[in-house]
Amino acid sequence: MANKVIITCAVTGSIHTPSMSPHLPITPEEIADAAIGAAEAGAAIVHLHARNPETGLPDQSPEAFGRFLGVIKQRSNCVVNITTGGAPTMSVEERMKPAAVFKPEVASLNMGSMNFGLFPMLNRFKEFKNDWEKPYLEGSKERIFKNTFADIEHILTACAENGTRFEIECYDIGHLYTLAHFVDRGLVKPPFFVQSVFGILGGIGGHPEDVAHMKRTADRLFGTDYRWSVLGAGRNQMRIAAIAAAMGGNVRVGLEDNLWAGKGRLATSNAEQVTIVRGILEGLGLEIATPDDAREILSLKGGDRVEF
Repeated sequence: MANKVIITCAVTGSIHTPSMSPHLPITPEEIADAAIGAAEAGAAIVHLHARNPETGLPDQSPEAFGRFLGVIKQRSNCVVNITTGGAPTMSVEERMKPAAVFKPEVASLNMGSMNFGLFPMLNRFKEFKNDWEKPYLEGSKERIFKNTFADIEHILTACAENGTRFEIECYDIGHLYTLAHFVDRGLVKPPFFVQSVFGILGGIGGHPEDVAHMKRTADRLFGTDYRWSVLGAGRNQMRIAAIAAAMGGNVRVGLEDNLWAGKGRLATSNAEQVTIVRGILEGLGLEIATPDDAREILSLKGGDRVEF
């Protein structure tokens, strides 16, 4: 398995708004098709958010997730990862509900409170279809994305009996030390799936030295007990994927993190981004992990033990 790279695809997220791209999946059918297309292109894991099908507003209700989870499971063997990040506007109880209800193989988990600046997108996007979009972006200037020690512990303990493992999202070096705290307390057990996030305003930058620093720190804290993955936001996406892959890392792409497939060219699908990063990985002589490879690498419970 040492030469196999796990591709995660985050198909819609809660960062981008519907007016930014006609290709952003919004309806349950679009989200299901996007996830399945990404899996067929080579993604072993699909990272899922839900949205209101009329307005595109992030929707963290179990009912919203229930409209597409079963469809994806029926049509694909991919590993399903349900967000507990939701959106910065939501309470922790609201954010964790779908993972608690559906008991997925993987759920995402943010490792710290932070400024999460989306407002610079207003420099590029001026026209919006829905009333909520502009205030949502503007509000990030004064909004804190809350993930306290108590919040993290609550999510970890609530999902402990479900056999769900976590995509542990670390937006800065301090988040690795927060993870180490929960590891020391026995609330997170190896192998840890550490997703290092680069290029979000409020978190660590996208310089190659930032990538190396994150990897060095995680190596020192966790040794061989973790599996490293990266995502680069916006134009950082493919460059950081290539840097990290050359360092032995796994990668995440998808329209949650980046709407583009090249300078000035919107990605027409999540599968397009998976295909691009797959070409980079195979060009480096690496193999693409299948969903079952990912289950073995991350010690997951299996798709037959979820509640959808």
